[in-house]
Amino acid sequence: MTIDIAPAIFWITEREAIRTRRKAGQPAPWTNDPIFQEYRFCNVRREHDAVTRHIAQTWREPYAGDPNLWFAMALARFINWPDTLDELGYPTEWDREHFKKVLSSRMQRSEQVFGPAYVIPNGGSSKPKIDYLAENILNRLWRARHHMALKHGVTLAAYCARLMDFDGVGSFMAAQVLADLKYVEPLRSAQDWMSFAISGPGSRRGLNRVMNRPPDAPWIEPAWRRAFGRFEDAIRPELQRIGLGDLHCQDLQNCLCEIDKYLRCALGQGRPKRKFRPA
Repeated sequence: MTIDIAPAIFWITEREAIRTRRKAGQPAPWTNDPIFQEYRFCNVRREHDAVTRHIAQTWREPYAGDPNLWFAMALARFINWPDTLDELGYPTEWDREHFKKVLSSRMQRSEQVFGPAYVIPNGGSSKPKIDYLAENILNRLWRARHHMALKHGVTLAAYCARLMDFDGVGSFMAAQVLADLKYVEPLRSAQDWMSFAISGPGSRRGLNRVMNRPPDAPWIEPAWRRAFGRFEDAIRPELQRIGLGDLHCQDLQNCLCEIDKYLRCALGQGRPKRKFRPA
C-alpha cells in the first residue's frame, strides 16, 4: 500500500491555522477554503474542542484527585453536552435517580440532552436511552469502581481493554474516555501516552484514503494499527516541520476521521452533517 500524506498535511495545517487566527481575534472566516467555511470540523488537538475544554475546566481539573474521576469522564462522554453536565453536577457519588430526573426534565422541556458528535446505541435494548445509560452502563460501571480504580504503571491500552469489558462500552467510547483521563495522573505518565490509538469508523475510512484504498475497505484492528504506524512514520517529520511534532496518536487518529469528512465533500461523495456557525 502506498501512502499519500499530502491531504492529511493540508487538512491539519489549515485547520490549525483557522484555530490560531480565530484565537488571535482576526475576523471571520479565518480561511479561504469554502469547505472549511461551510462545515464544522474538530480541532487538530481534541483538547482545543469546546466540549473538551468545558469538561476539563469544570470536571477534570477541579476533581483531578478524585479516585472516581474515570467514572465521571465516562459519564461526561456518554452525555457530551455541557448544559446537561452542568445541570447534573460532578458525580462525587452516583445517583441514578438524579441522573434520570435531570435528563428526563431536559427532554420534557425540549432542551438538548446529548451532544451530536457521538451516536450512542442502546445495545438492542427496548429501554429508553436514558434508562439504558443509567441502568445498563453507568450503574454497572459504578458498581465496579474499586476494580476500575487507576493505579500507577497501567497503560492506556490495558485500561482501555478493562473499560471494553463492560457491555455498552465499545472501543470508540473507551478511547474517548481515555483521551480525557490521559491528561491526569496516573495515565499522564503511561508509557504508551504518545503511541496509544484505536480506530473508529471515520479513522478507518481516513486511513484508507491516505493509503489509496477504497474508502469503505474493511480493516481488522491489528492491520489498521500496523498501517497507522506506517502513516505516523511518514507524517511525523512533516508534523515536526509545522510545529505539531508532539501530536499524540489519539489526536492523529481523530484527524484521519476529519480528513475523511473533508475529502468526502471535496470529492463530491457526501457532505459533513454539521454546518459551521461561528459564535
